[in-house]
Parts: sequence; C-alpha cells; structure tokens
Amino acid sequence: MLNTGDTAFMIICTAMVFIMTPGLALFYGGLGRRKNVVSNMMNSVFIMGLGIVLWVLFGWSLSFGGNTGGVIGSLKYVALHGIDLGDIFGGAEGTIPTYVFLAFQMMFAIITPAIITGSVAGRMKFKALFIFIALWSVVVYYPLAHMVWGEGGLLGEGWLKSVDFAGGNVVHISSGVTGLILALLLGRRQNYETHEYRVHNVPFVVIGMGLLWFGWFGFNAGSSGAMDGLAAHAFLTTAISAATAMLTWIALDVIKSGKPTLVGACTGAVVGLVAITPGAGFVPVWSAFIIGGLVSPVCMFGVKLIKKKLKIDDALDAFGCHGIGGIYGGIMTGVFASSAVNDGVKSNGLIFGETSQLFAQLLSIAITIAITTVGVLICAGITRIFTPLRVSKRDEQLGLDITQHGESAYPSFTGLD
Repeated sequence: MLNTGDTAFMIICTAMVFIMTPGLALFYGGLGRRKNVVSNMMNSVFIMGLGIVLWVLFGWSLSFGGNTGGVIGSLKYVALHGIDLGDIFGGAEGTIPTYVFLAFQMMFAIITPAIITGSVAGRMKFKALFIFIALWSVVVYYPLAHMVWGEGGLLGEGWLKSVDFAGGNVVHISSGVTGLILALLLGRRQNYETHEYRVHNVPFVVIGMGLLWFGWFGFNAGSSGAMDGLAAHAFLTTAISAATAMLTWIALDVIKSGKPTLVGACTGAVVGLVAITPGAGFVPVWSAFIIGGLVSPVCMFGVKLIKKKLKIDDALDAFGCHGIGGIYGGIMTGVFASSAVNDGVKSNGLIFGETSQLFAQLLSIAITIAITTVGVLICAGITRIFTPLRVSKRDEQLGLDITQHGESAYPSFTGLD
C-alpha cells in the first residue's frame, strides 16, 4: 500500500544520490592536474546524461524487469513500457511507486561508471570513454545490479544469498576493478616515474567530498526503501564509519609525515563511506567504528602498493579507494552481519560464530571481480574498433582540456603545469 512518507523520503534520497555525481566531478577535478580539470569534470558530467537515457531505455528493464537465469532481467519494460503511474514497487507489500524506486536506482547507474574515470584521468580519449561507458553499463553494471538486487538474482535472492545493502559489489568493486584494468590497458602517463603529480585545487576536493558525504546519506539510508528504523540505522553507521576513517587517516598522515593534510582527511572520509556501504543496514552500529577505523590503513597501503611498488597509474586512486575499500567492506559485512539488525541476513557474521555469510561474501566478491574483468576486456576490445583508447603524446602534453574539449578552466593562467 502506498505510503506518502516513504515516497517523500525516497524522492529526497534520490535527489541526494544525484548530487553525488557533480560532487565526484569536483573531487576528481580538484585532485587532477590544472590542464585536465575540465576533462576530469566532464568525464563525470556526461554520464549524468548518458546514464539517465540508457537507464530509461533499457537499463531498468535489464536490471529489474523479471529474471533470466539469475543473471539478467528482460526487455519487457523497454522505454518504461508497461509501467503505469499507479504501480507500486514490490506489489501489495510495497509502499512506494515503481517510478520512485526506478529513479533511485537510476542514480546508482550514473555514479558508478563515473567512479571509473578517476583511474584513466589525463590520458583516455573522450570518444573512447563515451563508447566504453555505454557498453560497460550494458555488459557489466546492469547484469551485476540484477544478480545482487534483482528478482531471483544469482548473488542475492538466488543461489548464493550474499548481501550488499547499497552497492559494495555493484558500485564500488565493479567500478574500482574496471578502473584498474583500464589503467593497465592504457599504460602510465608520460613521465610518470619522474614527475610529481600534485593536487591542483584542494578547495574543489573539500567541496566534492562534502557533496559526496551528503549524498551518501541518501545512498545508504535510502537503500532501506522506506522511512523506518533501518534507514536511521544505515544513516548512523554511514556517519560513524566516515568520521572514524577520516580521523584514522589524519593520524596516519601525522605518523607518516608529521602533518595532517586536508586532502588526506577528505580521502579518509570517502574510503570510510565506501567501506560501510555493503553492510550499512546489516551490521551493528558499534561495528561501524571498527570498519571505518581499519579501512584507512588498508586503503593507504593499497594505494602505495599499486602506485609505488607495482607502478600502476591509477591516476586518482579509483581502485585504491573504491575497489580495495569495496572489497574490504564486503568482507567486513561477512564478519559483522547480524540478523538482529536485518532479517535479510541468512546467517550471522563470523564474529557471532557463524561462517556461511562470510563465505557467501567472499564468493560474491570473487564472482564480481571475474564478471567485471571479462566485461571490461570485451568493452575495451569493442571500443578499440572505433577509436584508440588513449590520446596522442602531443595531446597528453598539452592537456585534455584543450585537445579534447577546446576549453580551459583557467584561461588567464600562463604559468607552468
């Protein structure tokens, strides 16, 4: 039965999740080099258009329109055909219009591919990125959304019974692993080992982080689907994990260099948000302190391993923060999940003496990585038929703002970059 309170709450959460993508544009724009700030921001902005069009045309139907083998939906709701204004999502037990849940999930389909772009900053052609994101949404995102959240999905309701409250597998692991593979396919930026890549606009990073954190409350709390105690629980675990991770990253900065950095504080908050996402509505409130407190050293070490030791140019740390943070968060969900918090958990976590949920989480993470890896290679191969993935050396040296978009973020600046 339709509940106006739930409906209003979910519409607000939908708008909050939407603002995360402009927030990510600012976050990535600030982290990158001055000559690529327009490019880094455009890489998020264009997905706001592409993601909505694809989702309405067939993304919703492929993700939530029935069930085909537990892997994908169907095409019965193409262009939302067959969905009426008065339809309630979940049938007689539902409380919100199908249109509202559809719109809420649409925002996830926008922010997820935008995360990928952090790994390829400064060297991927815009044409190639546009084609790749369109293909990736169909080949990777929609199937994963169905497998985890859809009716009879292989990883959720179906065979495995793993849990993912708001997108550890679907959003963060898929985008992070995709970014890592693309970084390997593209190769490192020119002079990667000899030049120091500095953050060019710290205020942009702070504003971006603030918008992301604000939107993340809607991201996680809204995943309850109703204005209830579970939504409040997810809101609180989200706040605690982000805050604890921020403080831990600040402490690590002080230990490492003797000074706390603002960029480090922002990064800590983001990885704390990533880590709690899969378990926000499944784990006890107290566990959010542990999940947030430990994710910062895990991701800090991961970023150092990837960039310093393995020499992989994950330019803005999409894999280092979202991929590693998402994997860690999924595992911690298997450790702390509690049926007392959410009866959607089929068995309690490892800390409560049971192992099956942890096993399900580990297997779901492995399957997600495998599906994503194969999907990325397919999408990259198809994209290469139409255009090279990487810009020319000259275009990279001049900067992607001018060479790809014909714009400059700071047209009056004449200094070196």
